[in-house]
Amino acid sequence: MNNSTARRDPDATGVESQSSFGELLSQYEQSHRAAPGGGNSAREGTIIAISGDSIFVDIGLKTEGILPAAELRDKAGSITLSRGDKVHVGITGRDQEGYYLLSRLKVQRPKDWASLEKAFAEKRTIAGTVTGVVKGGLSVDVGVRAFMPASRSGAKDAAEIEKLVSQEISCKIIKVDVADEDVVVDRRAVLEEEAARERDQRLSNLTEGTVVQGTVRSLTDFGAFVDIGGVDGLLHVTDMSWGRVAKPSDLLKLGDQVEVQILKIEEQGAGKRSRRISLGLKQLQPDPWSAAGEKYKQGDRVRGTVTRVAEFGAFVELEPGIEGLIHLSELSWSKKVRKPGDVVKPGDTVEVVILGVNSADRRISLGLKQALGDPWEQAEKRFPGGTIVEGPITGLTKFGAFVQLDEALEGMIHIADITADKRINYPQEVLKPGQAVRAVVLEIDRQKRRIRLGLKQLQPTSIDEYIAEHKEGDLVSGRVSEVSRGRATVELGAGIKASGNVDVGEATALAEASAGARTDISSLSSMLSAKWKMGQHAGPSPKREPVRPGQVRSFRIVKLDAAQKRIELELAS
Repeated sequence: MNNSTARRDPDATGVESQSSFGELLSQYEQSHRAAPGGGNSAREGTIIAISGDSIFVDIGLKTEGILPAAELRDKAGSITLSRGDKVHVGITGRDQEGYYLLSRLKVQRPKDWASLEKAFAEKRTIAGTVTGVVKGGLSVDVGVRAFMPASRSGAKDAAEIEKLVSQEISCKIIKVDVADEDVVVDRRAVLEEEAARERDQRLSNLTEGTVVQGTVRSLTDFGAFVDIGGVDGLLHVTDMSWGRVAKPSDLLKLGDQVEVQILKIEEQGAGKRSRRISLGLKQLQPDPWSAAGEKYKQGDRVRGTVTRVAEFGAFVELEPGIEGLIHLSELSWSKKVRKPGDVVKPGDTVEVVILGVNSADRRISLGLKQALGDPWEQAEKRFPGGTIVEGPITGLTKFGAFVQLDEALEGMIHIADITADKRINYPQEVLKPGQAVRAVVLEIDRQKRRIRLGLKQLQPTSIDEYIAEHKEGDLVSGRVSEVSRGRATVELGAGIKASGNVDVGEATALAEASAGARTDISSLSSMLSAKWKMGQHAGPSPKREPVRPGQVRSFRIVKLDAAQKRIELELAS
């Protein structure tokens, strides 16, 4: 082992030190303050270049270390190791260019069985030289012949195991049996301890908010694990993009180089010996919600894609990172829509109207039905009074029934307008949901958004049947129920009434004329004029008995009006 002078002086000849391992360790600990990780800076490195008096060593940190070549020269002055070989070193400081200053550190090799038992009891790291490959592992010289299982060698495959032959390694004794001269050693445990120290060192240099470079190491359903220099951090799927990401593999693939921000470092595990690092990718891009209030205004018509459907509505992506909600009540003018899936599906492109924007809460309210137009704007033109409509019964209440007129409009039949044949207490007595009906529009009120329909108005009545069975000019008999001012109301049958001008007699007319100031003189004059004309042109006519209430007389049908349900008569005899 080289002495302290050899480590400080590059020109030293590398004469083997007679100092004990304890003295070397003491000297090393005096300089540990200049090295990262304090007294735990002893590590195994890999020679990556030899240049003159300096040997460059990869020690697993961001910057390489420099080991004086003199520390690897033998007594003849030759360097005993080459590029790719492993070497145990200690960090003594850093030079002006940032390289770590290294010193060759040899681990003590036990000299006898007592030393082996002591190293085993203390779980101390010892030095050894791999002498060859044997069945199941490697043969190692640790002062005596020891066996190292291949699984504990730290090598990944057979090729790496072969490269260990003739290499000096650090290991720990995991079994010692003096009687059988059986010693088993473990190199992997030492490598894992070194890796843990390096990881702790890297973690200590990380701070929240720092932007670092990393490599995607693995992908899962919930995110990606990114290697940020020997330490893994989790990039959750929700922190990959401001837009919606269905699965991480849609955005990243293994081996991708990414720039990420450290969002959080949490200590976890027993004794808080490990840390969980949360990473963010979208945080390095502008938040689209910061400009949403200026970009989207109430009343604007915009297009978007339906991303998902819930019981209460549908979410629409207006741009990556900006989603709005169409509430169930804003999906359609129709009341028959019970769930969003009846109107839209994920992936649909829709045109919507902005109903409200709340950038602070990251919410935008959208309306689909408003973009389709209000059906009530044309309702009066489409369904004027008297229009005959057809549609299914969509609902029944105690006061009436609702009828679907089209996709967006419903009309209501009041219970009093359902039937004329009998009095009903509930609409369910004659109607049922889904039943197709034919009705007439009785009234439309756009402001109240109400269309009143009638069912009984289209049902045939006794007067409809009477009109259908008669024609103008027919002679019919009827009972006079009322006479007033030359007009008589005549009952032609049960529920069938007609009216017409009749001769009430001179005495009766004069009596009516003197009855009061409100007498209709024009009606009386018309009646007398008609009588004079009849006598003037038709000649003398037989004197007819004046018409009085209660009489049954013959009449001639002058006019039949089916639409108005009116019958006009004239006295026949």
